[in-house]
Amino acid sequence: MVSLGLEDKVVVVTGGARGIGASIVQLLVELGAKVAYIDVIDSEPPEGVLALKADVTKLESMEAAGKEIEEKLGPVYGVVANAGITRDNFFAKLTDEDWDKVIAVNLKGVKNSIQPFIEGMYERESGSIVGISSISGDRGNAGQTNYAATKAAVIGIMKSLAREAARKKVRANAIAPGFINTEMVKSLPDKVKDKITAEIPFRRFGEPEDIAWAVAFLLSPVASSYVTGEVLRVNGAHHT
Repeated sequence: MVSLGLEDKVVVVTGGARGIGASIVQLLVELGAKVAYIDVIDSEPPEGVLALKADVTKLESMEAAGKEIEEKLGPVYGVVANAGITRDNFFAKLTDEDWDKVIAVNLKGVKNSIQPFIEGMYERESGSIVGISSISGDRGNAGQTNYAATKAAVIGIMKSLAREAARKKVRANAIAPGFINTEMVKSLPDKVKDKITAEIPFRRFGEPEDIAWAVAFLLSPVASSYVTGEVLRVNGAHHT
């Protein structure tokens, strides 16, 4: 079996307790990585995974979590900035509270997820950062101006960070998932799901594992060593 080179690499996943994050965590463990995930909810982690409760909107909380991770697992090689929330509404009805909350978690949270680790990556001249964007940030989506703004910003962060970090041999990329079979999508009315799948050439939603494999590819020092500043769309050709 060809290795992706992630054996014993320490990888941090934010929002790793459920959904896409949980699938990322599980696959990385199977690929031999030492995985820690950070979430605001209490959960039982898979065997061998370090689970920490911390708030991505607070830098001091993430710094404390980062210190504990490196003390217990070793120097961090990879960060997957996956934590995110939605507070959907049409723009005319969007409240300041819902705007600010989404910005805090989905945008400031990405900064706070990366900053505690990036200087160490620079010192070791090794590392890979993956930001989870969205089809909404790539093409826009009605009723999601706040969410789409943050997910477009994730792409901007990764493209700019890629240019900064390349001199230190650290890579930064984004993944833009389409509609994925998570609890959020499963809760949609059947009529809405039928309308969405009719727009997707594959005529189905993606699975969390599809995103997990894309993450593994971008983290891999073997498979993607010359890939940085890119946006990997995983959406069944829903948007190209």
